[in-house]
Amino acid sequence: MRRIIFVDDEPRILEGLQRLLRPQRAEWDMAFAPGGAAALALMEAMPFDVIVSDMRMPGIDGAALLTRVRDLYPEVVRIVLSGHTEMATALQVVPVAHQFLAKPCDAEMLRVGIERACHLKGLLHDEAIRRTVGAVGDLPSIPRIYEALTNALMDPDVSLPKVAKIVEQDVGICAKILQLVNSAFFGISHSMTNIQNAVSYLGINTLRSLVLSVEIFRTFAPKTKIEGFSLEALHRHAQFTAQIARRLPMPKHLVDIAMVAAMLHDVGKLIMAWKLTERMEKALAEAGESQIPLYQAEERLEGFGHAEIGAYLLGLWGLPYTVVEAVALHHRPNRVPHQGFDAISAVYAANLLAHGVEDPANGNSSLYDLEKFQEEINELGIGGQMAEWQAMVKEMPAMAVEA
Repeated sequence: MRRIIFVDDEPRILEGLQRLLRPQRAEWDMAFAPGGAAALALMEAMPFDVIVSDMRMPGIDGAALLTRVRDLYPEVVRIVLSGHTEMATALQVVPVAHQFLAKPCDAEMLRVGIERACHLKGLLHDEAIRRTVGAVGDLPSIPRIYEALTNALMDPDVSLPKVAKIVEQDVGICAKILQLVNSAFFGISHSMTNIQNAVSYLGINTLRSLVLSVEIFRTFAPKTKIEGFSLEALHRHAQFTAQIARRLPMPKHLVDIAMVAAMLHDVGKLIMAWKLTERMEKALAEAGESQIPLYQAEERLEGFGHAEIGAYLLGLWGLPYTVVEAVALHHRPNRVPHQGFDAISAVYAANLLAHGVEDPANGNSSLYDLEKFQEEINELGIGGQMAEWQAMVKEMPAMAVEA
């Protein structure tokens, strides 16, 4: 049974939540704390899966409470439930909250948000890795991109298209922007998966506050060089894969989903290089010695890999399920049934095609020979098209890297 703790300093709010969630009593073990101190006392006495907290509270406010929870219980899903009028205050909790819900919030929205976050634990059976990923509040950026974004936002006359063009170049910044714009705080009635639209919706002032005041983004600075890992190469591959995905034939409503998932598909590698360095080094060494792709080395060592790690974080952050699923399955698309050529199939194909073009320079082209993946390709129903797409992709590299 899920254990959920709700925190608010107003008794009537807690009473309202108790009434609203009465039907969930058979599925959830719920506690209601009248403030941050009371919540921490309850969490010290018993384990919880999720904390749902208000922002403005006397004593320990929402930001301070969730910071303590992140540090003490990183595996607990952290959700903010607060009002639209508190946007400036709410931005202060961006580094420590997984998801954001706005008051008033109906029972179904709350139930779905909590259940989805809890189900994600099935992606990773290693509790230590779940704690590590659960503590991640932001993702590191390429230093030159971070500097370009900072400089642009310091310009009072900067345009939204210019900012969007910078954001689109960085995996970590894209992921965080999508986390925020898909939160209930911004009142969007549907999921948003277009980066340019997301930047436009947030606006320059909000982005300026996040980057210059809240300092939600940071540059990637590993303690030691990771042999075989390049941050620049990861981002080039992400952009190239997104460019390929955009060109593959799929229903129009899936194009943005596939592009975003393709851009974020290797976010798990970024997490591993930053927070799970030893595991990353071990997997890279195994891949090199056995001459197999990295994801196969990860699965051989751990039973899961960067695909699941990245999807776990994106799911915690509340990104659209279609994006999370495509990231989780970008190496194993046939773990779920497909109806036609969907976003999962597109990201899988785009990733495979991108690797096949990029890797000759590194001497690893044979690892992504399409013949080695023919069974999965045929199961997806795209065996007759891959050769044509491969020819298209071979004309793209210079343009993709420049973009």
